[in-house]
Amino acid sequence: MRALLISSALVAALAMPALATEAGAPAPLLSVETEAPAPRARLVPLAADSAWTPRFAAAADELAAALRSRDEARWAPLLGGQWLAAEDRARVADLLRDGDSPFRHALFSKGFTHRTILGWSAPASLNADERAAIETGQEAEALICWSAGGAGGEWPVTAADADNRADRPYACARIAYSIRGDRPTWRAFIEQPPA
Repeated sequence: MRALLISSALVAALAMPALATEAGAPAPLLSVETEAPAPRARLVPLAADSAWTPRFAAAADELAAALRSRDEARWAPLLGGQWLAAEDRARVADLLRDGDSPFRHALFSKGFTHRTILGWSAPASLNADERAAIETGQEAEALICWSAGGAGGEWPVTAADADNRADRPYACARIAYSIRGDRPTWRAFIEQPPA
């Protein structure tokens, strides 16, 4: 009986025309719709009354002073220290030397340097308790951006805009901050578009 069922199934399978697409490949059994990419999260200034604002402000001041010094012994520890790859060290050193670099214009201008601290806008779907949990959390990230006096407040709209391209009127660093353990710690990252 089993042999008869298997034979019948085999005959039925061979008798059915093969489903094929235009290219001759078998068509999928389930239709799959590709999802549109999610929109990039917009950046917003950190609230002045946020518990994170003074922490990121102090980190930004320390990072700006280290970068202005151009002394690798000062800025490298803030960007990962021993874990900062040699290529990344060279890339940051080049950004600080390059006359067309946004860091040169923003941090080394003769005029006033503006600074902003930007975070990602929270989805409107978060309730008050979820927003409070973010505020009282132990870890956070923000983008710190600097511009020379005449930039007029033009800042990145999304994190992709904080890529430190030469044509940007601002220079940015991402800071990851943690208050876990005995002592608060942070590390900065400087992004650059691929060459």
